[in-house]
Amino acid sequence: MTNLMHGKRGLIMGVANERSIAWGIAKALSEAGAELAFTYQGEAFGSRLKPLAESVGSDFMVDVDVTDDDSLDGAFEQLSARWPTIDFVIHAIAFSDKSELTGRFLNTSRANFKHSMDVSCYSFIEVARRAHPMMNEHGGTLITLTYQGSNRVVPNYNVMGVAKAALESTTRYLANDLGPEGIRVNAISPGPMKTLAGAAIGGARKTYKHTDQNAPLRANATLDAVGATAVYLCSDGGACTSGEIIRVDGGFHVLGMPQQDNL
Repeated sequence: MTNLMHGKRGLIMGVANERSIAWGIAKALSEAGAELAFTYQGEAFGSRLKPLAESVGSDFMVDVDVTDDDSLDGAFEQLSARWPTIDFVIHAIAFSDKSELTGRFLNTSRANFKHSMDVSCYSFIEVARRAHPMMNEHGGTLITLTYQGSNRVVPNYNVMGVAKAALESTTRYLANDLGPEGIRVNAISPGPMKTLAGAAIGGARKTYKHTDQNAPLRANATLDAVGATAVYLCSDGGACTSGEIIRVDGGFHVLGMPQQDNL
C-alpha cells in the first residue's frame, strides 16, 4: 500500500502506547505516505507518545481533554495553524471506570454512565464538528473504533457496550450529515486485542482466547490488519464507503455458537 496516502495528512487521537489500535493505524497510514499529527491527554501519555510520533516523522503533538470545549477548540486551532486542511481524523478514544467493567451491567452508576458516554461517544461528534470545516473540497474521512459488545452481550463489557452502540449510531448520522461535503464517516470494529484499554475489562484474557479459538480464521485481529483497513478507508479506494461498521475480527461476528470442538 506504499504511497496510497501520499500527499494526505491527518490527526490521530488516542495513542496510549505501541500496542494501541490507534498506533497500529498511525503506523500503517505513515507507511502509506501520510503526514500525521497526534493528540494525547496528560503528561504521562504525552511522554509515551513522543518517541512513537518521532518514529513516523511527526513533531506535532497537542494535549487535549475531549470533555472540555476550550481544550478541543485550542487543539484544532493549533492544528489549523499548522495545516490549512486535513484529509482524515482517527478517533480512538473511550473510557469507563475500570471498577464497572466487571460484574453486572445492572450496577452501572449514573456518574460513570454519563462520563463513559461523553468520552466514548459524544466526543466523536465534537471532533467531527471541528474537523469537517478543515477538510478540503475533495472531502475527507472520519474513523472511530467500536467493538461487537455494541450489539451482542459480552460479559463485563457493560456500559461500554451501550456507549459503543451509541457511537455506531452516531457514525451513521454523521455519515448522512457530512456526505454532501464528500466526507465519509466509518467505524472499525476489531475483535478483542491485547491493548491497555482491553486489559481493563474483566475476563479479557478468556475473551481473547475464546475468539482466537473459535473465529472462522482461528485468529484475533492484528494491529497490521486494523491499520491496513484504516488505510483503505482513508485512501481514494474508500471513496464510496460511508456509514459502515467494518469488522476486522477474524469473522467471529458471523458465529451463532462456538466451534464444535469447543462446545
